Amino acid sequence: MSRTIGAVSRGIRTPIIVEGDNLVEITVQSLLEAFEEENIKVNDRDIVGVTEAVVARAQGNYITCDDIATDVKNKFGDDTIGLIFPILSRNRFSIVLKGIARGAKKIVLMLSYPSDEVGNHLVSLDQLDEKGVNPWSTIMDEAEYRRLFGKNPHPFTQVDYVEYYKELITNEGCEAEVIFANRATDILAYTKSVICADIHSRARSKRLLKAAGAEKVYGLDDLMTESINGSGYNEMYGLLGSNKATEEKVKLFPRDCEKFVTELQAKLLEKTGKKIECMVYGDGAFKDPQGKIWELADPVVSPGFTDGLVGLPSELKLKYLADNQFAGMKGEELRDAMTQYIANKKKDLMGSMESQGTTPRQLTDLIGSLCDLTSGSGDKGTPVIFIQGYFDNYSNE
Repeated sequence: MSRTIGAVSRGIRTPIIVEGDNLVEITVQSLLEAFEEENIKVNDRDIVGVTEAVVARAQGNYITCDDIATDVKNKFGDDTIGLIFPILSRNRFSIVLKGIARGAKKIVLMLSYPSDEVGNHLVSLDQLDEKGVNPWSTIMDEAEYRRLFGKNPHPFTQVDYVEYYKELITNEGCEAEVIFANRATDILAYTKSVICADIHSRARSKRLLKAAGAEKVYGLDDLMTESINGSGYNEMYGLLGSNKATEEKVKLFPRDCEKFVTELQAKLLEKTGKKIECMVYGDGAFKDPQGKIWELADPVVSPGFTDGLVGLPSELKLKYLADNQFAGMKGEELRDAMTQYIANKKKDLMGSMESQGTTPRQLTDLIGSLCDLTSGSGDKGTPVIFIQGYFDNYSNE
């Protein structure tokens, strides 16, 4: 073992990306400049991640509230719409809600509690215990919620989302009714026309609603799947993964990501002579222990990646080996034994005691989360991430 540094993740600064930019060219040029400036030696199986935000921005994949309203009106007509399980987010959902309300006459907004699916809390578990409320059996209207729990502003934003979402709806001339429940089918007592706004549980919600007699069931992934009057669209994810751009506009999740990463990999091979794995990344998949918020508000961590990023890690747990197979060894003897054992490990370690405690997650989820943490979500100005040594282990020189 001669190398003393393992995996390294670097944020790469680029020009500000705008609609119509050639993102492949900009990404490659930014990387080449960074390689020269920092004297970086590029290797096969290095990784480049590009945030979904700049991919969608370069594509011009934007829609307006009017576009959303048109799609909703086309699908629901004058039906009362049950809008269930939205996440509590000004960035992620407020403008989407505004557009939906603009296309509807009445919305019954059903909020899950004590939290939304990504961990934003309306009330705490302790508050439920104190009031004797079972969230799986109790359906509350707004008056009952206020009587029991009063106002509960979000701990980070200080927004009362019940009030905020209701005002967004009524400000569009749409009637609003707010209820609190956790079973998708609870909405059917109010209407048979439903939009499932949940992200990761949407397929189950739609299945349960259809089986229970719902007449019209759409998810956010079923809205804006086609262009309306020249707007952007996403045929696979619809409104999922969108972000607020302005008070009247949202940026959708990017399209054609596989095409983008394939072209980027080919251009990097041409310029560096190395086969670099490439991916588009969105939200990382991790949970904030303080605010209890699970970061992943996108439908997937990575909507596009090259073939070398398919699969799960196959890693041995070093401390398990040190405490078992090589107990009693130390120093150079332990190093040599460990190095040889890892170099000869099986490709598939699924279920092996030697791999217990390693992270059984998709490589793209792990690497995308690393990219997201490296780039951040603010003003770092590094929408491209360059990772080296990710696939190395203790046995690599």
